[in-house]
Amino acid sequence: MALLWLQTQLTTPINLNHRRQTKTFTGSQRSIFWRGTLVAEPHGLICTHSSSLSFANSSPKARECVRRPLVTCNAQAAPAATNLAPGTPVRSTSILVVGATGTLGRQIVRRALDEGYDVRCLVRPRPAPADFLRDWGATVVNADLSKPETIPATLVGIHTVIDCATGRPEEPIKTVDWEGKVALVQCAKAMGIQKFVFFSIHNCDKHPEVPLMEIKYCTENFLKELGINHIIIRLCGFMQGLIGQYAVPILEDKSVWGTDAPTRIAYMDTQDIARLTFIALRNEKITGKLLTFAGPRAWTTQEVITLCERLAGQDANVTTVPVSILRVTRQLTRFFEWTNDVADRLAFSEVLTSDIVFSVPMAETYSLLGVDSSDIVTLEKYLQDYFTNILKKLKDLKAQSKQTDIYF
Repeated sequence: MALLWLQTQLTTPINLNHRRQTKTFTGSQRSIFWRGTLVAEPHGLICTHSSSLSFANSSPKARECVRRPLVTCNAQAAPAATNLAPGTPVRSTSILVVGATGTLGRQIVRRALDEGYDVRCLVRPRPAPADFLRDWGATVVNADLSKPETIPATLVGIHTVIDCATGRPEEPIKTVDWEGKVALVQCAKAMGIQKFVFFSIHNCDKHPEVPLMEIKYCTENFLKELGINHIIIRLCGFMQGLIGQYAVPILEDKSVWGTDAPTRIAYMDTQDIARLTFIALRNEKITGKLLTFAGPRAWTTQEVITLCERLAGQDANVTTVPVSILRVTRQLTRFFEWTNDVADRLAFSEVLTSDIVFSVPMAETYSLLGVDSSDIVTLEKYLQDYFTNILKKLKDLKAQSKQTDIYF
């Protein structure tokens, strides 16, 4: 009965109220931004997001900006959740990984299986099934955060939810990362999930102009206000993402795209992130805390490219895109409804316009988790291992090709 009730509740979409707001910007205030606030209400939480602006006139001294419809997301707990009858106790080793096929999600799954957890993976229905997860020993269930009615069944018998999911590039950010996550957290609370691990972004509270970062911050607050046992882990960047962005193009003599931004990012190996996550999960003193994981050193884009060039033994064909171009592109895409999602993702260019360092001192976190800092993989070691392995394979393939030529 409880499951049927939840499915009925979750088929009702989150209430979206649209309003219009007019504001005049003059001088240096003429900027396009995206903001959101999360406030407590008697019947739940409201995360109010305002998206793009369009100019109503072109006066050089003053421009009246008409804000596009505000989206008010009313996120609240299931009202009868506390009255649900207790069910069969679940094992503390039963976990659900959301976003299991992603860069971080698959490392979470592998680590959980290696440590003896019973792993269930929430995966969207897809043409190419996620057979590798089954091959590893995980159970795969089909569901979609953009379809809340599919969520409750995936949580039956689950003790802990680990949320690694994010929307696809072609999707509106709000669909999965806000509306879908609200539905997931509501359902977890209603079904008595014991712990919820949420991966967020470092400094998300300081950049309301970036939609994804603001949504992450709103979700953090939603978890806290809802009262579910949780751990929030903010991340700076993945080392794995640098392979496709820099390493592979350099080896294939293709263009490497970068910016002239001075931003520094402390990339971390997702295997280390997964290991630290499960250490934190087993430590009851960390429940309810916010942790930030950062790599040993923060790197600029140019420093990463230089390191890849040295390890690959060849120069990169670098195409530099000025951050100013990204900012102008974002402003232009804000004028059209059908390019709003592109503009939201280009919002990261706003973060890259100053000398920001995405890193934090990790000594206190290592001490809390009982981890030796020397066990954390550095970017130099990670990329060196990659290039050593890939260059060896290329050399072997070349040798085999020559032997085949001689044979024929």
